[in-house]
Amino acid sequence: MPLPRFFCDTALSADARLPLPPPLAHHAVRVLRLRAGAAIVLFDGTGGEYPATLEIDGKNAWAQLGAFDPREAELAGCLTLVQGLPSGDKMDWVVEKAAELGAGRIAPIAAQRSVLQLSGARLEKRVTHWSRIAQAASEQCGRNRLMTVDTPIDLRTWLDQPAAGLRLLCHPEAGPGLADALAAQPGLRQLSLLVGPEGGWSDAELALAAERGVQAVRYGPRVLRTETAGLALMAAATALLGW
Repeated sequence: MPLPRFFCDTALSADARLPLPPPLAHHAVRVLRLRAGAAIVLFDGTGGEYPATLEIDGKNAWAQLGAFDPREAELAGCLTLVQGLPSGDKMDWVVEKAAELGAGRIAPIAAQRSVLQLSGARLEKRVTHWSRIAQAASEQCGRNRLMTVDTPIDLRTWLDQPAAGLRLLCHPEAGPGLADALAAQPGLRQLSLLVGPEGGWSDAELALAAERGVQAVRYGPRVLRTETAGLALMAAATALLGW
């Protein structure tokens, strides 16, 4: 059975004795009910991990770290999911699964047809919530790096950022398929996948994306829900690219 893994937001070093932050200690001791002497794993998001032994004294806990283990579980390329904000709590699911599938970044887009609209303190709270979901997903799936969760912006603002690699927009009426688009890019190492909200991208957004060099692609004969489409595209793309 895999050892319990914890992200620690502080620099780690081999053979150090580290006091665990209260939230981490609470989760390990009160939620998971780990006992003193339990074997755990810590990582700080910079790559690699440290096996450790848990020490407990009342409400306080420490980790006695062992030797650095450079093990990684990252994709061979950089994958960004550009997700039109869906309604309700669907974004929680998308963030969690995107982290599990290896995305390096998720860029939520306040699309013209997005039902969910966020601003001010509510926006900050939601981004913090999504970041915590991404952290928990990394702990669970064995990644030693955290997926970056961007603050939601509109599509034009995202497209105004410097472009890197190939950018593909999922559209059920597009001509070329995903496999054909990727086959034309041998050695690709940076990929962004754009998925609209429930109502899809607006005509204006589609035209803007095309003007900026984003290629529309089709993914199979069925129309997928927004919370399914991006994850299916990620899984297929990483397999086709051999990442």
